[in-house]
Amino acid sequence: MTSVLFDAPGPKAKARNLVGGIVTLLVVLGVIAFIIIRLADTGQFTAAKWKIFTFPLVQQTIVQAVGATLSAFALAAVLSIVLGMLLAIGKLSDHRWVSVPCYWIVELFRAVPLLILMMMIYYGLPSIGIALPPYAAVVGGLTLYNGSVLAEAFRAGIESLPKGQKEAGMAIGLRKSQVMNLILFPQAFRAMLPLVLAQLVVILKDTALGFIVTYNEILFQAKYFGSQAQYGSPIIQAAMVAAVIYIGMCLILSGIAKLVEIRLKKGGKTPMEQTPDVVAGQAGLAGLGGASGA
Repeated sequence: MTSVLFDAPGPKAKARNLVGGIVTLLVVLGVIAFIIIRLADTGQFTAAKWKIFTFPLVQQTIVQAVGATLSAFALAAVLSIVLGMLLAIGKLSDHRWVSVPCYWIVELFRAVPLLILMMMIYYGLPSIGIALPPYAAVVGGLTLYNGSVLAEAFRAGIESLPKGQKEAGMAIGLRKSQVMNLILFPQAFRAMLPLVLAQLVVILKDTALGFIVTYNEILFQAKYFGSQAQYGSPIIQAAMVAAVIYIGMCLILSGIAKLVEIRLKKGGKTPMEQTPDVVAGQAGLAGLGGASGA
């Protein structure tokens, strides 16, 4: 089958693709085999190297580190979404005294590396008399950076909506703030939800940077256990344990994101697929209902 943008591969192209796939697979398997052989030759799979992780106290400490990681992630995720919403709405404001500061806040914190943000909060603020705990530094850095990233996502989602959505809302007498809150932003949020969920996975992984500000999360504990010389300095083993935990948590979060995306696709028409009059009419009824209730 042939389309305007894609030509189905012929027999020679299929053969080349098959050979390329096999070669790539063999190279990947070869690299993995080399790594495993080197680890085995250097005694990284011996029981002595893994002994430290069999102690109940060590296992309890790892569980506590997982809880600390999830605690920082949960608060940072909520605050990032809220900050992203506020900055996105602020950038779209007609008032320059609102839109200009929001624009520069987004551009500034998107440009500064997350690690530098955490270090500035934890190590820099005490020089001006503001001392914050590691938890606040981790959550604050994650919120400022990811909130700015999500602000751009929300802004792009709002501006991608058909202009008729806004015009229909204004035509039935809604104020701009009502149009934004009742018509535009709910649609943009739903349309950008897969991207928001993907960014949450990034937030979860970025909590690992908290070790630089001595936050008691997974990587911090892995570094501590890996430096225990009396157990053979099992840094590789500690890194493997931390990696497995992070992979498991990210897979769970990615699975939830996939389920949400599937539910959205099966939920029928999204608001963006409805006509502007229908959406604006629904928003108008919601606004009238809220006014009568007040």
